[in-house]
Amino acid sequence: MPLTMVDTGAANTVKQIRGKDDTRHFLASLGFTEGATVTVVCSLAGNLIVQIKDSRIALSQQMASRILV
Repeated sequence: MPLTMVDTGAANTVKQIRGKDDTRHFLASLGFTEGATVTVVCSLAGNLIVQIKDSRIALSQQMASRILV
């Protein structure tokens, strides 16, 4: 399921990253790789703040929908 549908506070494992090569490379540089643990900290108007690898990152709804957990 896409990261946008995950409950706040629940830890999830990244299963797949969808999108073009540039998008996948950008997300990988932020730490979104298969097998990484990601937690949704909060959701504001569809946009997400997530915690991954000891960092908090803000993602748009469009970018978060490309991350499958």
